[in-house]
Amino acid sequence: MSAILSADDLNDFISPGVTCIKPIETLPAAPTASENEVILDGQHPASLTPASAAQISLTDCLACSGCVTSAEAVLVSLQSHAEVLSTLDGAPALRVRPSAASESGFAVDGLENEDSKLFVASVSPQTRANLAAACGGGASERDAGRMLETLLGGPSGLAAGGRWRNGFTWVVDTNVAREATLVLAADEVLASAETGRPVLSRPILASSCPGWVCYAEKTHPHVLPHLSRVKSPQALMGTLLKTVLSRRLGIPPSRIWHLAVMPCFDKKLEASREELTDEVWAGAGLPGRGVRDVDCVITSKEIVMLAESRGINFLDIPRSESSTAAPVPFPDPRLQAFLFPPNGTRNPPRAAGSSGGLLHHILQRRASQTPGANVQMMRGRNADVVEFVVVVDGETVFKAARYYGFRNIQNLVRRLKPARPSRMPGGRPFGSARRPSGKTASLEYGYVEVMACPGGCTNGGGQIKVDDRLVAERKHLSGKPGPQEHKSWLEEVDEAYFSADEMTGDEVVVSGDVVGGISRSYINDTLAYWADMTGIGLERLALTSFREVLGSVGKDDVSDADKVVQLAGKIGGGW
Repeated sequence: MSAILSADDLNDFISPGVTCIKPIETLPAAPTASENEVILDGQHPASLTPASAAQISLTDCLACSGCVTSAEAVLVSLQSHAEVLSTLDGAPALRVRPSAASESGFAVDGLENEDSKLFVASVSPQTRANLAAACGGGASERDAGRMLETLLGGPSGLAAGGRWRNGFTWVVDTNVAREATLVLAADEVLASAETGRPVLSRPILASSCPGWVCYAEKTHPHVLPHLSRVKSPQALMGTLLKTVLSRRLGIPPSRIWHLAVMPCFDKKLEASREELTDEVWAGAGLPGRGVRDVDCVITSKEIVMLAESRGINFLDIPRSESSTAAPVPFPDPRLQAFLFPPNGTRNPPRAAGSSGGLLHHILQRRASQTPGANVQMMRGRNADVVEFVVVVDGETVFKAARYYGFRNIQNLVRRLKPARPSRMPGGRPFGSARRPSGKTASLEYGYVEVMACPGGCTNGGGQIKVDDRLVAERKHLSGKPGPQEHKSWLEEVDEAYFSADEMTGDEVVVSGDVVGGISRSYINDTLAYWADMTGIGLERLALTSFREVLGSVGKDDVSDADKVVQLAGKIGGGW
């Protein structure tokens, strides 16, 4: 959260906004004057156009210090449904087909055109749930998934129009990558001897929310040693698709174009991270301006816009199985079974929440290690702060928590801030008096699931809201919806997200190394196969890093030339 915003004035619910006092800049090529963009301080008055104060929410500001920087604004604006259409229409798509004459068993047609690319997409379950709720009529998350597959990869979807009638060869569910991140995160937190990885500073903090990571890197670098090094499902899926397809098909990563459909605008910033490029997993392991693992991120709202741009009403797309075309086999049989399980994927149970279930899986894994252990929950100061303990014979053996929303996150990072030494001889360290010493002190946690959005990922800033035209017309809403309408809408999205609960129920089944239907040995064997097949160490493939970002917000010594250099560095070189 920006230091210029008063914490007392903030309402952490997504709908209400707060007035930003930053100046408004009209960036180049802005098509309309109705949208305001927030930029760095230090702009000359001549470059400003008269505009009213921008209304931004905690999600809109992307969790940065001093609002979105100019470079980040460019990175976000470059990822849109318009970019998807422009790329699809850029050249004929590469076509993959089985071929007995090829060593890999597959051939790629169209390589003679240097502009042609192989299109692949990954879709988050929160996006499917949001679109299912927008469809109404009892549509389930799986129904929305089939509609998305038809739109992105079916002959009646995007491929029915455009210059080259291109579509996406594979549409993958990020739930398979989510299960891999659950296993990796549990190994990391529980310091399993098999991982061989060093233990991070405790408590370990979830790092799959890019808004939270951006906030930490810019404003609270003291928490960076606590951040989990496991990639998010979006990032892990991007690395897996680029590495496997590149190796198996014999094409460079730059010829593979990966679209991620996510519930959150912040995921666009995550896709732009220099740590998530081929320079890291294929090079010396150092960040660079290489080929991104995720080329473009669009949100649930932009999916509807993408369909409309091709003259398709998303709500009219058939929900039946027969509406999707038979996909091309993935060019690796073992990973085909992993990415496209025959019985489909599952979302975590209700008890795990709507943000992927990291905390829930770690708690269940820890409880499974000790006979007779059970997990107990304690509500915190509000609904978005929940504490959990694993208890054995009345003794707590593991403690964890869930912190959602920036007001709660601020309390967490304050409690993690190290005390500064006193300048007075014999004086107490500054800040130690404010640190909680009771049994709820955050430093006692082994793990904390941190998410920027109150309520979790189903409430992401890129999701369709109750006041959006698509929903307002169906619900016959007149006027601006109030907090209760927003709450009821989020409950509809959550209900769609958990609509597949009937498969396993809310009960977590623990059998051998299987927790909640996820086999640790199967995941680890698959990841080991991936690393061996690509010849790249698993740490380079599945883990990432974070760094302190020294921003120039509020500083007068940054020249316009320096800002142009920053922007040019981000835009050029394949970005």
